[in-house]
Amino acid sequence: MDALDRAIIAELAEDGRLSNVELAARIGLTPGPCLRRVQRLESEGVIRGYRAIVDPDAVGRGFEVIVHVDLSTQEAAAVAGFEAAVVALDEVVECQRLFGRPDYFLRIAVADLGSYEAFLTQKIMSLSAIGRVTSHFSMKALKG
Repeated sequence: MDALDRAIIAELAEDGRLSNVELAARIGLTPGPCLRRVQRLESEGVIRGYRAIVDPDAVGRGFEVIVHVDLSTQEAAAVAGFEAAVVALDEVVECQRLFGRPDYFLRIAVADLGSYEAFLTQKIMSLSAIGRVTSHFSMKALKG
């Protein structure tokens, strides 16, 4: 990967809807070589996709909660069952398995506090192997 590839990635990360002509002009290439580089970066998996950034409030998901989860057991079947169940939940927008404590970091997006309470009690707390759940509510978003 060279400086032109990095420039392509930076421009597309900022605006994935750039036309190839505009992208080529921004990085100082002609459209043909620029397109070939983008296609190569896509085929190599460097560029994994393009997406829209949606206003969470507009789709009823403006209330975000950071959740730390500790499991009551580390048995392989329990861990696999928990992970499969959590990634299938629409409200879970991020899930990270961690070393140490907590076992998992979840980012939940729902409409409001009542929706979160229902999600937590009906979906998360009903999963087997749940040991401890700690919810963190953001005071103010500084970045991201």
